[in-house]
Amino acid sequence: MVTDWGSCLTKPMIIQDCHTYQEEPNMGRLFGTDGVRGIANTFLSPELAFALGRVGAGIIARRLGTRPTVIVGRDTRLSGDMLEAAVVSGIASVGGHAVNIGVIPTPGVAFLVRDLKAHAGIIISASHNLMEYNGIKFISGDGFKLSDKEELDIEKCISFDERGMLCLNTYDDFPRPAGSDVGRVSYLQDAGERYIRHVKSTVNVTLEGLKAVVDCANGAASSYTPRLLKDLGAHVIAINDKPDGTNINARCGSTYPQVLAELVVEKGADLGLAHDGDADRLIAVDEKGNIVNGDHIMAICGLDLLRRGMLPHNTIVATVYSNLGLSKTFAREGGRVVITQNGDRYVLEEMRKLGVILGGEQSGHIIFLDHNTTGDGIITALALLSVIRRTGARLSELASWMEAYPQVLMNVRVRNKQALSSNFAVSQSIRRAETLLGKDGRMFVRSSGTEPLVRVLGEGPDESLVKAAVSEVAKVIREELG
Repeated sequence: MVTDWGSCLTKPMIIQDCHTYQEEPNMGRLFGTDGVRGIANTFLSPELAFALGRVGAGIIARRLGTRPTVIVGRDTRLSGDMLEAAVVSGIASVGGHAVNIGVIPTPGVAFLVRDLKAHAGIIISASHNLMEYNGIKFISGDGFKLSDKEELDIEKCISFDERGMLCLNTYDDFPRPAGSDVGRVSYLQDAGERYIRHVKSTVNVTLEGLKAVVDCANGAASSYTPRLLKDLGAHVIAINDKPDGTNINARCGSTYPQVLAELVVEKGADLGLAHDGDADRLIAVDEKGNIVNGDHIMAICGLDLLRRGMLPHNTIVATVYSNLGLSKTFAREGGRVVITQNGDRYVLEEMRKLGVILGGEQSGHIIFLDHNTTGDGIITALALLSVIRRTGARLSELASWMEAYPQVLMNVRVRNKQALSSNFAVSQSIRRAETLLGKDGRMFVRSSGTEPLVRVLGEGPDESLVKAAVSEVAKVIREELG
């Protein structure tokens, strides 16, 4: 499902045709849009982590006919050590070589898989979620996330009984080498240094005289972003940079930038930078304490590239949740924003198909494909700082390049989300809302793939109209499906 808001704005009904009743993709009972995720030591148990490591490495061994080398990295969660031990044991159990690189940002794993010419990578992280959650994400040998088909191949080898317990025999259909054929685990001591050198190579500016507050979310960025900015000459005030295993994303980081915003103003800093737990996201704060989200960052970096003739096809890729202002901003300067369904994997898929280098999400998950194969919050930070240095402008001035439309999102709890697409009353309420918002607004309604929720998003230049439109659609959905 791909479109661009430029065409939809002149034909309002296309928005409903393209987007109204799209479910989140059904990835089976294990993989979601960003790997396997759950509360650690319950659903995401050491047994499941072992199975995923074993099956993933076993499938690679069968396909390539060789012992696979798999890079394994993690964030700072308390459960990371436990799941890491299980994953590397699974890899070794099929004769694979697990290269343990410890705590490192998710994009660092994607880079090192390519840099070391490994067969795959595994990231143990739940990104922006709180510490009780964890996740397991796979990276293929080319540094990209696995395709839907590759993830389903893994799922076919892992099943659960009627009680939801992992069936041991389902993931045992792989060799168990013994003696000298057992797999091994090694530790790459300079993994972080390799990644830091790569990130530094993406910019050629000095940050002398710049004052930045950096919120590391007590996550994987804690040992990386402050050091990098200092190395480039910036004066850095680091906060939430002392992870203890339990404080990752705890009222801090990119999902909670309020404290950062207050501190930027208090310290008279030029800007603030906030990561999530695995540092694949970036949310910024300007010198006045205003939040600069992923849409604004894409506008700043994308327009800078466009104006310098360095944006392939004059195009970037964003998701259905990106602000209409982003598309209008690019259209005004002869550029284009192509829209995909929610999820960075779909952004990346479309970027590769179109041959473009910049795409991302409002959440701050932004991909610079000429520098890395996944969202990279640290590379995004340096790209943003490079524009500030190149233009000599304050971040608030750069953020004003894009005028954001008011957005209102409501989540409606329902009994039967499957009935959404066939309910006449709901369909009529959406059409009425679209008429109310007019040609410069839109409605986007979809059911969650993981929860009994319907998400209702409205957007347009008049916030009061948007609120009224969203409230009316939500009310009908609640009455019909709740």
